Amino acid sequence: MASVKLCEIIERMKLENLTPEIDISKSKITQPDINRPALQMAGYFEHYEATRLQIIGFVEYTYMQSMEPEMQKDIYDKLLSYPIPAIIFCRELIPDELFIKTAKEKGVPLLMTKKATSAFTAEIIRWLNVKLAPCITVHGVLVDVYGEGLLITGESGIGKSEAALELIKRGHRLVTDDVVEIRKVSDETLIGTAPAVTKHFIELRGIGIVDVKTLFGVSSVKETQNIDLVIKLEDWDKDKEYDRLGLEEEYIEYLGNKVVCHSIPIRPGRNLAIICESAAVNHRQKKMGYNAAQVLYERVQASLAQRREEED
Repeated sequence: MASVKLCEIIERMKLENLTPEIDISKSKITQPDINRPALQMAGYFEHYEATRLQIIGFVEYTYMQSMEPEMQKDIYDKLLSYPIPAIIFCRELIPDELFIKTAKEKGVPLLMTKKATSAFTAEIIRWLNVKLAPCITVHGVLVDVYGEGLLITGESGIGKSEAALELIKRGHRLVTDDVVEIRKVSDETLIGTAPAVTKHFIELRGIGIVDVKTLFGVSSVKETQNIDLVIKLEDWDKDKEYDRLGLEEEYIEYLGNKVVCHSIPIRPGRNLAIICESAAVNHRQKKMGYNAAQVLYERVQASLAQRREEED
């Protein structure tokens, strides 16, 4: 199961640790969702999602301050007895001494942020969704071409890295070569990243390892990219029928999400970089509502209809 260390969340979100005495080195978060314990503060603990990060905003905080001392002690004991990974106070709100004392006794870390509750909640959910998303690795090259994420796949040695290098020289950006980590952040979105070991490197047979960031500058690389289109390179087969119009889209599935896929036959003399650029621009054009293949089909149909009328 994917997890994120609490220390990483503190560093990424710039949180202040209000309970440094508690050891958080082994604390991990396994769910991207959060919980605001308003009902729990009122004494309702049914269906309490205690394993999530707990976020306390201004409403919960003011209710905590309005409680009678006896009720405070009872609610705090119940609330903090659960296996809570951490409680985060927003808007620089400082919990009362009793809450801090009880949290230390129960071993529940207390954190604080300057950000407003809604803004912080949206940010941490988005970030955790990416970090904890289902992940697979595929063999290929991921390049940002005109804002479209192109995943180039194919057998080893077919020319994926060479095509990526030519695209980089033409001003596009490399995300990863050889190994692509694909994360499903939603039912519509797949994000590709590079493993830390191979980030910014390309392997070229006969030359070796090339550092793209050093050779072409920081503008030639990118950390993450949505996967919008898959280009599958394959050896030319004269007996195979290849799509020449593109009226029907082909798809490939990763983690349950379908992505448009084009099979490109390789022959000597074909410029793969230009083909990839054209595929990216054409895909972007389709997303904007213009399909060249459909327009051609409609023209042909109109021409045939006109001929029939003239014959009649």
